[in-house]
Amino acid sequence: MLVLSRRMGESVVIGDDIVITVLEYRGDVVRIGVEAPRHVQVRRAELLAELAETNRAAASPGEGAVAGLSRLVSGSGRPQPPPTEQASGPGPEPESGPAREDARPRPRPPRLGPPAE
Repeated sequence: MLVLSRRMGESVVIGDDIVITVLEYRGDVVRIGVEAPRHVQVRRAELLAELAETNRAAASPGEGAVAGLSRLVSGSGRPQPPPTEQASGPGPEPESGPAREDARPRPRPPRLGPPAE
């Protein structure tokens, strides 16, 4: 790593078209300006590290997913549906009519746009 000392207003040139200028410093904070062509990506290192960690966490499966896939791959069985609750004794009689509320026909929504002639 090349280490340079610069005063406020002084610059460093990288290649032919990138200029880094010290704009201001206050205590331990230094403001710099970067002039570079649009095709050169200028990123803050701490944001790249945070993004990499977020991507790594999002790509890692949970323990339950790994265990489930391991069971499937080993052939120890097909995925089973979750167990249903068993009623203790006779339950209420099922209502007559459609089994689901959304099985009934729904009214048409109002038509948007100019009125029909």
